[in-house]
Amino acid sequence: MSKPTAQFINVGERTNVAGSAKFKKLIFEDKYDEAVAIARHQVEGGAQIIDINMDDAMLDAVEAMDKFLKLIAAEPDISRVPVMIDSSKWEVIETGLKCVQGKAVVNSISMKEGVEPFKAAARRILRYGAAVVVMAFDEKGQADTVQRKYDICAKSYDILVNEVGFPPEDIIFDPNIFAVATGIEEHDNYGVDFIEATRLIKTHLPYAKVSGGVSNISFSFRGNDRVREAMHSVFLYHAIRAGMDMGIVNAGQLAVYSDIEPDLRERVEDVILNRRPDATDRLLEIADRYKGQAGQVRKEDLGWRELPVAKRIEHALVKGINDYIEADTEEARHLFDRPIQVIEGPLMDGMNVVGDLFGAGEMFLPQVVKSARVMKQAVAYLQPYIEAEKEEGARAKGKIVMATVKGDVHDIGKNIVGVVLQCNNFEVIDLGVMVPWADILKAANDHEADMIGLSGLITPSLDEMVTVAAEMERLGLETPLLIGGATTSRVHTAVKIAPEYSGPVTHVLDASRAVGVASTLVSTELREKFIKTTKEEYADILRKRLANPKANRLVSLADARANRPDMDYASHTPVRPAFTGAKVFEDYPLDELVDRIDWTPFFRTWELAGNYPAILEDAVVGESARSLFADAQAMLKQIVDEKWLTARGVLGFWPANADGDDVVLYDGDNRSDVIARFPFLRQQVEKREGRANDCLSDFMAPAGEKPDWLGGFAVTAGHGIEEHLARFKAAGDDYNDILLKALADRLAEAFAERLHERVRTEFWAYAPDERLSNEELIKERYAGIRPAPGYPACPDHSAKADLFRLLDATERAGIILTDSFAMVPTAAVSGFYFSHPEAHYFGVGKIGRDQLEDYAERRGVSLEQAERWLRPNLAD
Repeated sequence: MSKPTAQFINVGERTNVAGSAKFKKLIFEDKYDEAVAIARHQVEGGAQIIDINMDDAMLDAVEAMDKFLKLIAAEPDISRVPVMIDSSKWEVIETGLKCVQGKAVVNSISMKEGVEPFKAAARRILRYGAAVVVMAFDEKGQADTVQRKYDICAKSYDILVNEVGFPPEDIIFDPNIFAVATGIEEHDNYGVDFIEATRLIKTHLPYAKVSGGVSNISFSFRGNDRVREAMHSVFLYHAIRAGMDMGIVNAGQLAVYSDIEPDLRERVEDVILNRRPDATDRLLEIADRYKGQAGQVRKEDLGWRELPVAKRIEHALVKGINDYIEADTEEARHLFDRPIQVIEGPLMDGMNVVGDLFGAGEMFLPQVVKSARVMKQAVAYLQPYIEAEKEEGARAKGKIVMATVKGDVHDIGKNIVGVVLQCNNFEVIDLGVMVPWADILKAANDHEADMIGLSGLITPSLDEMVTVAAEMERLGLETPLLIGGATTSRVHTAVKIAPEYSGPVTHVLDASRAVGVASTLVSTELREKFIKTTKEEYADILRKRLANPKANRLVSLADARANRPDMDYASHTPVRPAFTGAKVFEDYPLDELVDRIDWTPFFRTWELAGNYPAILEDAVVGESARSLFADAQAMLKQIVDEKWLTARGVLGFWPANADGDDVVLYDGDNRSDVIARFPFLRQQVEKREGRANDCLSDFMAPAGEKPDWLGGFAVTAGHGIEEHLARFKAAGDDYNDILLKALADRLAEAFAERLHERVRTEFWAYAPDERLSNEELIKERYAGIRPAPGYPACPDHSAKADLFRLLDATERAGIILTDSFAMVPTAAVSGFYFSHPEAHYFGVGKIGRDQLEDYAERRGVSLEQAERWLRPNLAD
């Protein structure tokens, strides 16, 4: 670095088990002397702070942190520099803070889980007198613009200084360094955004410092160390002049700014400072000459490269091949008068082929998402040329505003639909998750949307969709409303949502139907007939439902209770768990969960029908399934090997007994102090002779008969996912974004499955001799059940609130409940454990007014509140 950077603080990154394979290996092999040598080399190479991270599923991070810090404290060459304690676990951080001599830095805290957890973490760090790294991250996500970066940092600063009493000179902001030169125009200014945000922070937030992970800026050139080092040096050259104080960077591999080859430096500077629209292309032109090794020889058949350019583009789109798309797009550009014609011509022609094949069932969703990735790359390449001519973009078929409604955080299905619509030339304005109705309708008005799409997974989402429809009616709108999501249905849309809105309302079953519905709604020839037919069909569904209400097919609550199952507790004695109270799993080994993954739902996420493993050989979808499975296996290996995700969980057992349809939990074995009461619902549908009307409380010994116990759990495999999703988003990579979310969901379910297995055999041990294959586990051949709030046997999501309180799940597992009882991270599972050998899963189904009133009284809430919670289960 040049002389003006002398005050910059290099944070060494090699003493991090997540960032250095060599350091990790030494720690695992207990070769601490050699690991200490790495720290020494970092200091000798110019690191003025060393970042130490011991978070790994197979490592006792507390012990490793304690041992390593005590060793380096005895090394004069190392102990003269401060330590940055880097961990996601408080006990590891606290261990580090107790070991360090002098002032430490904690990496990191943010407002991503809200203001109160942010303040609580800051207060604990303040007690140890440490400095803290604060990420520009709030509940809406990572800040990616100058204004968002500064606004979040300013709010954090105000809270820390004025509410917590944190010394401003001990606050280090990280305003997020994102990759540039990704080929996506929106990312071109990310380097400038960080630099300008740094300037604002240093100007308006007195004494605060600025830091960042420098290697992120060059992610697009991974594998080309020479170009990456030049990008790091150029970025730091300008960021330091704006006030950047420190950064995580390999100090021993940082090029000297003035020594960078002039041509390379100029082109890198163009990229970092976004000085010209073709900056990325110009850097790519010379990047290969700096590669340290020749590229691998391709083995695929390249005969298609001899086709005319339009056919090459079509082939690349259909096959999802992006290796040559920019070169082919450039060649096509010279065949047309205007660059926009490349989009309107060969690119859209190719995507039309993709759409036709998808519609005909000859292409499948994973392939379509890969096609979208190629299309985006081609459009991004053309964007600078389009802007240079000040052309308008290619005319879209129509605009759709999409959102996951307020209270819900699930978005995989919505994102898939968005990608498919974009592939078919629709402009999609995706508002994200947890979106209030007012924001949805404002966006639709601002963008002059042709339609609005609502998505939701948890059952409270259904009620929020009704609210959106009612508000659209109140405002006199006529915009078509599309309804989708796992818990939605055509019948529910017709009976509950359509009556609230006189405009067009349509249920969209899945992504494959979305294009047809959207295309019809923007067609002048087809629109009116489709709307009329849909309204008539929905009105007919409503008429039939009202003429034959399900309430007529229900028995009274009293009769249902009289028909409860006989569980015969005279011959069954419940097993006492190995412990009562909670057990925490801070960093569960991911490799232990891989074998417990149920792959069938994974393929269904991608709308590939069939059961695993037979789906891999299916005559129709087998090829697509195999390709998707190979990609999933490769990413899963990275997730485990590189510790992309952290699995955390908590389980607990409490003395309990049934009290009618309630399960009562006690503080101790004397069973006198009640700590919780879970009211459950009973089936009311009329049963044939010999079949009982079930309720979960039936699987618990009644009070006064025998002691029994209830278990509960909450697990997630979603911690750490945000930075990788941000990376894929920055690269415009929808395919890997969706793939990662789907795998995180599968790992969370696998965690729940594995933990339940250990409950049965180890922690509760009511089935200690169980020996089941993974296939048998998936088929639920085990004793006992783990029903989850929001699912058929326990449809009220609000039960999670008391379960989370008992488990202290937010503190112990890092899982947060939204106001509508959705869990964050979204890759999370929670539920109860029942041990009775005859316990089984069932669906409550529809309930009558008598049970609704009884439930509201037992639950201690108003009838209106109970109606909102149980609306999908209320008989007509």
